Order: sequence, then C-alpha cells, then structure tokens
Amino acid sequence: MSENAPITELTSQYTAQVTADLEHNAKEQERISSEIAALQEQLTALQRNHTVLVSIQRAIDAAPAPAENAAGSDDATVPAPRKKTAAQPESHGRQRTKKAAAEPRRAPADKPAARKSGGKTTATKKTAQPTLVDLVRRHLAEQSEPRSAAEVAAALGKAHPEREIKANVVRTTIEGLVAKSQAQRTKQGSSVYYTGPDTREQAAQSKEQPEPAGA
Repeated sequence: MSENAPITELTSQYTAQVTADLEHNAKEQERISSEIAALQEQLTALQRNHTVLVSIQRAIDAAPAPAENAAGSDDATVPAPRKKTAAQPESHGRQRTKKAAAEPRRAPADKPAARKSGGKTTATKKTAQPTLVDLVRRHLAEQSEPRSAAEVAAALGKAHPEREIKANVVRTTIEGLVAKSQAQRTKQGSSVYYTGPDTREQAAQSKEQPEPAGA
C-alpha cells in the first residue's frame, strides 16, 4: 500500500494539470474565435465600402464627356471679350516699359553722390580724432614727473570723456612707445612709471646742475 501511494499522488497531480491546461486551451480558442469573428465583420464592411467606392469612381470617370461638350458650346461665345482682354496687357506693358526706361536714368544721379559725400564726412570725422598713441605720447611729453599707466589713463579719461580709455590698453600703448624709444620706463620698488623721451634727460640735467653750485 505504501508503494502505490506516491503513484496515485503523481497521477492526481497530472490529471489536475491536464484539466487546467484544457480549460485554458478552451478559453483561448473562444477568445481567438471571437477575434476572428470581429475581424471577419470588419473585412466584410471594408469589402462593401470598396465596392461602393469603385462604383462612384466609375460614375465620375463617365461624367467628363458631357462636361466637355458644354465647355465647347461656351467657348463659341467667348472669343470677342478674350481678344479685348489680351489687347489691354500690351498697352499697360508698353506704358510700364516706357516708365521703367525713363525712371532709372533719373534715380542713380543723386544717390551715389550722397553716399560718397557721406563717406567723406565720416572719413574726415575719423581722421579728425587723434589716436590713443598720439594722446599718450603728448601727455607724457607734457609731464615733468614720471607717471604710472593708471595715472595716464585717468588723466586722459578726464580730458577726453567721450572716449573709453582703459588702464590696461594705455599700459600696452606705452610699452609699445617704450619699444620704439618714444617713451621711458622707470621702476620705483614694485611700481612702474613712464616718462616722455626727453623728460628723463631733463631730470638728469637738473640733478647735475646743482652740484657745481654746492661745490
């Protein structure tokens, strides 16, 4: 009896599994058959619509023949007004071409002259203003003592408020003058000061002159 007990348990498990699979299979068949029926209905509806559309298309293809005859009968009465409308564009076209031929001769006479004159005025305005190099050179030449780049920039900014003068730009400008021997550079500790090309010589001469008097 103990040996037959496991066998009966396995058979009961298999039977339960098979019955569950059969139920699932039957449900799937019902679902798919219902979907097939719905798709079949959609297919029949599309086929009906197709036949209707084909019949309408055939009716439309057969319609142009009488329409062409009607158009031909209308064309027989239209030629006279068409000749009049065709004659009007020619007159308008001739008038426009005459105007177009007359206008370009007048227009270009004044505009280039105005542009050239405007360009000359702007060129004269630009050349009238001194460059930053000239301003820095003049300022250093007028100073009797060394000046830093910040002092030169501040002085030029006050003298020329209409221009944007920055200290770093002034410093690079002065260094360019120093490279061209048009300005002198001196150091006092960690600070750098600049003078004109002749200011340093004048300062040296003023130091040399008092020595004979003291002696």
